[in-house]
Amino acid sequence: MTPKWLNWQDVPSQVAASDGPRLLELTEQLLTQAVDASDSAAYLSSMLGEIAGEFGAQLVSVVERMPEWRFHAEYGRWQKSDIPWPFVLEAADQEASGFRSWPPGGVFIAAPLRSQKHPAALLLLAGRGLREDTLPAVSLIARALGAAWDVADAGEQSARKLARLKVILATAAELVVVPDMEVLLERIARDATKVLDCDRASIFLWDKEAKELVARPALGLEGGSLRLPDRMGVVGETLHSRKPVQVDDAYNDARFSQKVDQSTGYRTRNLLCVPLLGSDKDPIGVFEVINKFQGPFNLDDLETLQDLSAPVAAALQNTRERELLLRSHRVLTEQVTKGVAIIGDSPAISALRSTIRRLANTDLPVLILGESGTGKEVAAQALHYQGPRADRPFIAVNCAALTETLLESELFGHEKGAFTDAHEMRRGKFELAEGGTIFLDEIGDMSPNGQAKLLRVLEQKVITRVGGSLAIPINVRVVAATNAKLAEAVRHKKFREDLYFRLNVVTLELPPLRERPDDVVPLAEHFLHHFSAQARRPKLHLSAEARKRIQAHHWPGNIRELRNLMERVAFLAPEDRIEVQDLAFILSPVKETLTEPTDDWGLAEATNSFQQEYIRRAIRRVRGNMSEASKILGLHRSNLYRKMRQLGMNEAGTEDADFVET
Repeated sequence: MTPKWLNWQDVPSQVAASDGPRLLELTEQLLTQAVDASDSAAYLSSMLGEIAGEFGAQLVSVVERMPEWRFHAEYGRWQKSDIPWPFVLEAADQEASGFRSWPPGGVFIAAPLRSQKHPAALLLLAGRGLREDTLPAVSLIARALGAAWDVADAGEQSARKLARLKVILATAAELVVVPDMEVLLERIARDATKVLDCDRASIFLWDKEAKELVARPALGLEGGSLRLPDRMGVVGETLHSRKPVQVDDAYNDARFSQKVDQSTGYRTRNLLCVPLLGSDKDPIGVFEVINKFQGPFNLDDLETLQDLSAPVAAALQNTRERELLLRSHRVLTEQVTKGVAIIGDSPAISALRSTIRRLANTDLPVLILGESGTGKEVAAQALHYQGPRADRPFIAVNCAALTETLLESELFGHEKGAFTDAHEMRRGKFELAEGGTIFLDEIGDMSPNGQAKLLRVLEQKVITRVGGSLAIPINVRVVAATNAKLAEAVRHKKFREDLYFRLNVVTLELPPLRERPDDVVPLAEHFLHHFSAQARRPKLHLSAEARKRIQAHHWPGNIRELRNLMERVAFLAPEDRIEVQDLAFILSPVKETLTEPTDDWGLAEATNSFQQEYIRRAIRRVRGNMSEASKILGLHRSNLYRKMRQLGMNEAGTEDADFVET
C-alpha cells in the first residue's frame, strides 16, 4: 500500500460530512476533561481509549521525539519493533498526517498533535478496523488532543482559553457539516469577535481578475458586504506580503486607509490581519478583526486568528474549486444541449422532435430504431439534455464493440483481483451514469448471457461488480438503439423476448435520409456552417446546382454520410461557394439500389416495376420539379410524362402533365 499524506490545511475539505457531529462531540469531550485534569499523563491515557473506540483502533499512543522517541501514553500492547519508525519520523518532519499498511495486520496512522508545549508529538493508531478515509478525521482529533493536552499539562483553568480552543476546533469540524459557505463564514466571523474580544471581523476573498478584495461577511456594515481594491490599506498589504499585519493605532499608521471609515462613520482604533493561504501557499483572501475592547491585539490573539484561518482557507479553496467545476459543467452542459440539434422540417422529423420533448421529462425506457447513420445517438442525447437529468452524465456504450467476456466488466465494473488484469477496482458504465442516462447502442448485437444480466439490472435496479458481492443501487435512465429488426430477432430466438418488452416501452423510429429529401439541404448547411468554423473559414454556401445535386443522391450512409461529406468540403473546397464539381465524390444516382423483383415476376412486370420506382425516386429527390427530374433521367419533359402514362403511373396530375415546377 502506497503511503498517503495529508497536510493540516487540507483536512477540513476532506473530512466526511457524516463524521462532523461525532467529531464535534469528541472534541468537546477532549477539551472539557482537559480543564478538570490534575495529571496530564493520566488525562492522555484516559483519552486514548476514547479515540481507539471512535476509530476502531487496537493500538493507540502519543509519542514525542526528544530527540529519542518517548511514549507519553499508550492504549493496548505495542510491540515497539512493529512501529514503522522511519514513517513516524517522516510524519514529524513533514508536519503531516500519514497512512500506510501495517505488516502485523491492518493499517497504521501517524498524525501530528501540533501542541505548543510538545511540538514534536504525534498520535499513533494501528489496527485492522482503521480505514484510509478516516485519515482526515484522525488529523482533526489529533489537533484537538494537542490543544487539550496543553491545557491539561499547564493546569490552566482559563474559561477564555478553553473557549478559544473550542472555537478553533469546532470551526474545523463545522466546515464539513454546514453546506452553506456564506452562513458558515458569518458564523466563524462572529465567533472570532467573541474569542478575540473585539468589535468586528471580516473575511475577504480575493477576486484576482477584478483586482478586488470582497468581504464575505463584513460584520457591522450595512448589507454585510464590502469591496476594496486589492492593494488598498492594511488588508491589501496582508494579501500581497502573505504575512500577518498588526496595527495598534490605526490613524497614526501610514499603512491604514481611512476611506472605509469616512464612508461609514465608523472609527477604527486597532486591527489584526492574517492571510488566507491555499494549499499552494498562494493567497486567496484575508481574515481581519477590528477594535479589541481592552488594549491592543497580542501574540495570543495572532495565534488564535492564524489557527482559525487555516481550516477556513482550506474550505474556501475547496469551495471555490467546486464552484468552478460546477460552473464549467453547467457551461459544458449548455454547449452540449445547443449542439444536440435535430435538424429538419419534414413531417417525420417535426413529429420526432415533439415526441422527444414529451418523453424527455419522463424516465421511461426508450428503444430507438433506424438504419446506421440516421442519428440514433443524437436522439438519445436530445432525450437526456432536454430533461431533468441534463446536468448528470450521459454515458454511451457500443454493445457491438464489446466481447462477451468484457461486457459485464464494462457495464457493471469489477473489484480488484476479480480476474487476471483487474489490478484495481473499476466502476462500470452504470455507476458512472448515476443520476443520468446510459445509452446502449447496437443492443441487438448483445450476447444472450449479456442480455440476461442486463434484464436483471433493469428489473432490480441494482448492480454487482464482477468479483464483488455488494448490491449497488442505481438511478439511471436506459435508452437503447439498434439498426437490427428486434421483433424479427425475437421471433428467431436471437433476442430475449422479456428484454425486448422491457426496453420497448416507447419506440422511436428514425426515417432514413432518402425518405426525407426536404431535410437534406438544411442538414448540409448546418454541417457546413459547423465545419467552416472548425476550418477557420468564412461561412461557406451551396450553389443552386450543388443543392440539387445533394438532393439527387440516395444517401445510403444517411446523415453520417452527409456529415462526412460536408466536413471534407469545408476543409478542401477551394472557394467559399460550393459547386457541383466540389461534390464529385458523391455516387451517381444510377448506381442506387432499387427494390429487387420477386422470383414469380415476369420480365415485363419486373421491368415496369423498376422503371416506376426509379422515376418516383428521381421526382422525390428534386421535390417534384419535373424539369430537373427529366434532366436526371435523360429525357425531355414531355417524354417523361408520356413514359409515366405508359407505365400506368396514376400520380396526381400525370394525365394532364401538370406537375408543378418550382
